Amino acid sequence: MKVCVLGDQMHCDEAVKYEVPHMSVDDLKKLNKDKKLVKKLAKRYDAFMASDSLIKQIPRLLGPGLSRAGKFPTLLTHGEAMVGKIDDVKATIKFQMKKVLCLSVAVGHVGMEPEHLVQNINMSINFLVSLLKKNWQNVKALYIKSSMGPRQRIY
Repeated sequence: MKVCVLGDQMHCDEAVKYEVPHMSVDDLKKLNKDKKLVKKLAKRYDAFMASDSLIKQIPRLLGPGLSRAGKFPTLLTHGEAMVGKIDDVKATIKFQMKKVLCLSVAVGHVGMEPEHLVQNINMSINFLVSLLKKNWQNVKALYIKSSMGPRQRIY
């Protein structure tokens, strides 16, 4: 998962230090609200993080492209450790409920301990159910599936 830091000079220097992709205000101004370039930027990275001073300017600099792609930057303050915040963003999943009644979410990877995997599954199911209007009454079936294996019904 690729994360790009849109930052002021201090965050850009820190991103160079940790070898994290970054863009400064000048780089964003070069995009000049060009829809194609903003769309390419949104496709290139999975998530964005922006400095607190810069986050208010992003709609003015880039237009609505990142918001439409569902990748509006998360806030990065000077008091927080950049690497820790990036790890948090990488570990976060997003439930996008659309008109389709089927939903799939990644809850783990091959190298995880079984106990940790069970904990992730329980947390994600409980969070999903809390988003629904009638809680468990809206759930017809829940399956768990590995990338190559068969699906297993768990509810």
